Amino acid sequence: MFIAFVIFQSFLLLSMSVAGVSKLAGEKNQVKLFESIELPQWFRVVTGFVQIVGAAGLLIGYWYPVAAAWAGIWIGITMLLASLSHFRVKHPFGNAVPAIVITLIAAILVAVYAYGMQHSFILT
Repeated sequence: MFIAFVIFQSFLLLSMSVAGVSKLAGEKNQVKLFESIELPQWFRVVTGFVQIVGAAGLLIGYWYPVAAAWAGIWIGITMLLASLSHFRVKHPFGNAVPAIVITLIAAILVAVYAYGMQHSFILT
């Protein structure tokens, strides 16, 4: 079961890194996305930074599980807000699915690490 959670953590790390870097680099699809959800471009940069910080927390979390738990909370809140942004501008549900899935994976990661810390077992 531990392997499944390392896979979840690695998936979140990879997805947050790629998404954060593409936002910071100003890739065309990210610029258009923020235009379509009616948010200013400076918020794209802030969001990219937030995602990179979350990815760094997940990376540190391989050695210190509490960092992964906090990063999961950070990412979960970020992606929940991302999905709400899609709903706010009435995008089709499919546009919000990636953010919803990442929110759920982050919640699972947090729950597992919280359970492990509460019951005094370390997952690493």
